[in-house]
Amino acid sequence: MSDLSHNPPDHSPDRISDLAPDPLLTEPEFVPPEEIAATLPNAPDAPRVKHHRRRAAAAFIFLTVTLDMLALGMIAPVLPRLIESFLGGSASSAAQMLGLFGTVFAAMQFIFSPVLGSLSDRHGRRPIVLLSNFGLGFDYLLMAWAPALNWLFLGRVISGLTSSSIPTAMAYMADVTPRERRAAAFGMLSAAFGLGFVLGPAVGGILGNISTRLPFWTAGCLSLLNGLYGIFVLPESLASENRMAFSWRRANPVGSLSMLRRGPMLIMAGVLLFGYVAQQSLMNVYVIYADYRYGWSNRTVGLSLAVIGVCSALYGGLLVKPTVARLGEFRTIAIGLIGGAIGYSMFGFSKTGLIFWFGIPMLNMMSLTWPSAQGVLSHMTSASEQGQLQGAINSLRGIAGLVGPSLFTYIFSKSIGTHAIIHLPGSPFFTAAGMLMFSLLLVQFGRSAKSSPAPS
Repeated sequence: MSDLSHNPPDHSPDRISDLAPDPLLTEPEFVPPEEIAATLPNAPDAPRVKHHRRRAAAAFIFLTVTLDMLALGMIAPVLPRLIESFLGGSASSAAQMLGLFGTVFAAMQFIFSPVLGSLSDRHGRRPIVLLSNFGLGFDYLLMAWAPALNWLFLGRVISGLTSSSIPTAMAYMADVTPRERRAAAFGMLSAAFGLGFVLGPAVGGILGNISTRLPFWTAGCLSLLNGLYGIFVLPESLASENRMAFSWRRANPVGSLSMLRRGPMLIMAGVLLFGYVAQQSLMNVYVIYADYRYGWSNRTVGLSLAVIGVCSALYGGLLVKPTVARLGEFRTIAIGLIGGAIGYSMFGFSKTGLIFWFGIPMLNMMSLTWPSAQGVLSHMTSASEQGQLQGAINSLRGIAGLVGPSLFTYIFSKSIGTHAIIHLPGSPFFTAAGMLMFSLLLVQFGRSAKSSPAPS
């Protein structure tokens, strides 16, 4: 393993910032395609989009990602209770049904993320983002109204489909951001994820105390209002000459993922996949682990989740840009993986809640990894395939959502209780840490392969 503290020389292949002068020294720059075209030699004059309009469009994309995560977080505290009310108050049946809801949601993301991504490569980002906003809004209103469990289930299926707009939002930012600043732009969207993650459960819990269905009504209205706002402020980002014909071969999940087989892209896709699977340990055993080992109340668990979200937003919004500018994408990815592995290990080893708390800021170093890895993949992809790329990345999240819940709940169930294979409650987090260390080996392999001279 090479020394991560060593700054590479100017010709180092992992410093993608070398491709352009003065990288990442300002905020991620929003550059519409018509402005890019106007700067080319002999290019015809193109109408300039005013500065405030560019800012408004970038703010809309940030707001869209934040609201998507906010809406998902808002319904999380109340969805189990709503399901339970349809099943006559049976907690065990509600738990099984909640697992089915989660699996279907992940399956819809896996199937439809590449479809929407490819459609945005063909028809542009604007219509897909706006349609997804309106679709998500009407879907939450459907779940708020649902008179029976089957209607609620249908709503969850639709929400899995419409939440696949996030890859298109990512592709939008790739369209309008110079190559050397994309990691910083993705870092800002990662901050939006964290912000929504912080606010969603808190708002949902407050509204849920008033009415179980109120968070659904609120989430639906917010999504619809955001869609209406986008009609006026969101310009198209994908120039017509960069569009690609729609193909089911590329749009299906297998076909979409096939683009990640291109040399170094496969390695980076592996890094993301193992990272996403490891993240499922938080989503599926975090709450029950904290209750089993530390006896934490719902309030304490909620506070710890809020701290995770705050750290994620701060790291993504403030640290990605300067770290990538100084160290390059590959070293930034490695630092995030090491920090994440340490954080998961602290979760697993801590016998008291105090040590667990100290593991949270270490775990959130992973907020450096996600945007940097996406930036590397974006550099390797043409302008006409950015939507397909982001759809493929979201399909990796879908795979993790299908595999992770069963994997980590099984590991946890076999590490506690009288029938435990070995009494080691932290096993799920140790497994997650091991996945991140394997990803670190992949990063080192990818850097070595990229550094090797081409055969003569």
